[in-house]
Amino acid sequence: MIRQAALDALPVREAVPALVSALDGHGAAVLCAPPGTGKTTLVPLVLAGLVGGGPRRRVVVAEPRRIAARAAARRMAWLLGGAVGGPVGFTVRGERVAGPDTVVEVVTTGVLLQRLQRDQELTGVDVVVLDECHERHLDADTVAAFLVDVRATLRPELRLVAASATTDSAGWARVLGGAAVVEAAGISYPVETVWAPPARPVRPPHGMRVDPAQLTHVASVVRRALAERDGDVLCFLPGVGEIARVAGQLGGVDAQVLQVHGRAPAAVQDAALTASDHRRVILSTAVAESSLTVPGVRVVVDSGLAREPRVDHARGLGALATVRASRAAGRQRAGRAGREAPGAVYRCWAEAEDGRLPAFPSPEIRVADLAQFALQAACWGDPDAAGLALPDPPPAGAMAAAREVLLAVGAVSPTGRPTARGLRMARLGLHPRLARALLDGSAAVGARRAAELVALLSEEPPREYGDDLAAAWRQARRGADAYAARWRTEVTRLERAAAERSPAGPSPTPPDDGAAGLVAALAFPERVARAKGQGAFLMASGTGAELGDGSGLRSAPWLAVAVADRPPHSASARIRLAAVIDEDTARAAAAHLWTEGEEVRWEDGDLIARAAERLGAIELAVRPLRTPDPALVRAALLDGLRTEGLGLLRWSPDAQALRARLGFLHRTLGAPWPDVADDQELLARADDWLEPELSRARRRSDLGRIDAGQALNRLLPWATGEAARLDELAPERLEVPSGSRIRLDYSAEHGQPVLAVKLQELFGLAETPKVAGVPVLVHLLSPAGRPAAVTADLASFWQGGYRAVRAELRGRYPKHPWPEDPATAEPTRHTNARLRR
Repeated sequence: MIRQAALDALPVREAVPALVSALDGHGAAVLCAPPGTGKTTLVPLVLAGLVGGGPRRRVVVAEPRRIAARAAARRMAWLLGGAVGGPVGFTVRGERVAGPDTVVEVVTTGVLLQRLQRDQELTGVDVVVLDECHERHLDADTVAAFLVDVRATLRPELRLVAASATTDSAGWARVLGGAAVVEAAGISYPVETVWAPPARPVRPPHGMRVDPAQLTHVASVVRRALAERDGDVLCFLPGVGEIARVAGQLGGVDAQVLQVHGRAPAAVQDAALTASDHRRVILSTAVAESSLTVPGVRVVVDSGLAREPRVDHARGLGALATVRASRAAGRQRAGRAGREAPGAVYRCWAEAEDGRLPAFPSPEIRVADLAQFALQAACWGDPDAAGLALPDPPPAGAMAAAREVLLAVGAVSPTGRPTARGLRMARLGLHPRLARALLDGSAAVGARRAAELVALLSEEPPREYGDDLAAAWRQARRGADAYAARWRTEVTRLERAAAERSPAGPSPTPPDDGAAGLVAALAFPERVARAKGQGAFLMASGTGAELGDGSGLRSAPWLAVAVADRPPHSASARIRLAAVIDEDTARAAAAHLWTEGEEVRWEDGDLIARAAERLGAIELAVRPLRTPDPALVRAALLDGLRTEGLGLLRWSPDAQALRARLGFLHRTLGAPWPDVADDQELLARADDWLEPELSRARRRSDLGRIDAGQALNRLLPWATGEAARLDELAPERLEVPSGSRIRLDYSAEHGQPVLAVKLQELFGLAETPKVAGVPVLVHLLSPAGRPAAVTADLASFWQGGYRAVRAELRGRYPKHPWPEDPATAEPTRHTNARLRR
């Protein structure tokens, strides 16, 4: 019997007529309704004609998470007074509860994506409701784009509803082709905000790590909330590990502690979603932000943390990362406290930090590994995804990296079109890497064992299973925990899928350790790794990786790394899950990374010339080259000069002086005098001045024999005849009145030539000497050769500055002449006594 009172109490009912009218007119609509208004439960029932008296239609509701799909189906079946499997059913990966009478089917977006690839017309479906669009999961964005394409080309009568608690309604209306926006008001009660930052600073999250002090603080805030407020407490944490740790610190509280997340047993999920007479603390991931309604909650404790996917394309490492939750997520979480009565939210950060938080979570398409998306787009017929109506376009770099992965596993052709193998991969509902491991692994180790291992790789096992993939495999086989139960369900699905898509044949039976290593290597060939010693490895991708101190894998010569992450500011990755392999397995799995050839390069300060066999960045074999290609040698030596500078050549004092003189002339007169100041400019003209010596060189020591001065002479403007004027325009030495020939210093990069000379040797010189029309900078020295004065205007110095210098130095050097009128005095290099002889 239909629970009409419960249906009438749902606030979204006021918006239903406008929604139906929008769908009748345009065929698509955006429904904005706060959590708890009934958008997920009442709206599909109305659109299906199960309540309200409308025409009977088949409705598919797409949810981003399995737990939300099950909960929505159970809630709708309860409202109709029946059980799941009748008019309302659900399908998630590995589980389907639906029958011939099912009119409303709740599915995950991943399941709907697979259906669209098999049947683009969605035969028999009249309406699709895309729920929780604001979460911006990649599958949901992809499904929306595909459905818009279907409406535009195949089924204009198919109706679409994008439903969300808080979303960019204008953006989604644009994606749906100018759809109407229908807003439903919710019933919300005031929520008091309590700022509860830690008493002492905690380290910010990085990678998957959360400072234990932060989790201890969250647990203390939960205890405070229990003492200060009535009702159930809903605490948001970023992941399963953090939930377990906080739960462990809540022992002894006068409340039932429930842990709600996608991996939780169905009984625990049901308990959290059902009202209770006993007080509860529900520790939840973001799944409870908007996808689920948790009755009885009056208090929210928000850790302020969330998990988002991140991928390091250069290293081939992808993982979830802990980040600060957005302000939009914070509003969603706080709203859970005001669903049924006034409530409170305890925010575990300072009010001053709130304005610095990101406004919205990052759309997954911007930050995630796009290999699976790229394969879906290719199978849809749009390899570049250029024609898809996506809320955000995929980043070009991420798409390029994704195409490289698809080419490596044989999923697409060089033109980007899907191969027959790629089409099979896309229908497996796996990442292309894991699809490759299942298909190729089935032939190598048998369909059942390949399915077991791929199921382990598709949902990382609990940390307590350890870092040895083969040992974790054995643990899952005999395990009785929730993970093992989900694992067995997924194994059954994958074994069936592998059997459908692979020819039958005898099942190979390599040992478990060997099978685990091969399947992991097939999935992640760039992560096959060879030992470097002390638990350190080098992966084929070129990234270093390290095992934990207590790992039993530290003595392995080779590993297939299944799970790894790289801490911020660390050059090496941390190995979380791996299997022992041998070199033959590494070569077979990563055959596309195998190369052999001559390597001539500058390394560690000298020329390296060798023939090398490599598996990506891993050297398998190497031997010295006796007669390397001269062109490669020359290029490597030039690299060495670029890296270490022209100081590798032989620079005599005369050579250094010539470079400085030429630099002065280039600055002063320009062409045809060459620019020799910058090493890179000179190296760009290596053919003009370093030949033939450079082509004859074979190692670093040969560079040291090249006379840089002799080589620089080749750059002089001989063709114009100007080279002959070098000594005239920029003389090496300048004759002063005493008869001495003093060396000029041209080394100042942007200054004048410097003439450093004893003051007495310039007596009688009225004007400052010039070089190429530029007055020299005269450094006047004492009789002992120490600096006494600097001037670029001798005439002014004789008239003014000389008197002060004379007064200071005549007492110190009485044996030397200090005439009152230096402009008319006789220049000398000698003392008074010497002059009198």
